[in-house]
Amino acid sequence: MTEPEIVCACGSGTPYNDCCEPFHNGAKAAPTAVALMRSRYAAFVYGKIDYLVETTLPANRAVDLESHCRLTCESIHWIGLEVVGTSQGEGSDKMGKVEFKASYIEEGRIKIHNECSRFRRKGGRWYYVDELI
Repeated sequence: MTEPEIVCACGSGTPYNDCCEPFHNGAKAAPTAVALMRSRYAAFVYGKIDYLVETTLPANRAVDLESHCRLTCESIHWIGLEVVGTSQGEGSDKMGKVEFKASYIEEGRIKIHNECSRFRRKGGRWYYVDELI
């Protein structure tokens, strides 16, 4: 008997092994800023700390980035992702912006994190830069 396919947490509706898993295990790089954002959301859901660190622009990696990501993964139960909009961030662009809403449960309460993130393509790979305020 085969394992049932798990639908990817990123909201694409496709199986995890055909969606974000190749990004998480290093078999492929996210081709666009929105693909990276979705894969990072899924990484928070699945506790892929190394991936979250590796896909943050090296110049923007805080000293406590790994512990911060770990704490977030352990304390928050992510329940949904909605991409609100994108600007640039395609394969030939150098920068991209993605606005999203991520729903989660923290301390028994449903909350929504709304963010507009900046991404940068460097050396052929997309990286998370920061949150636009």
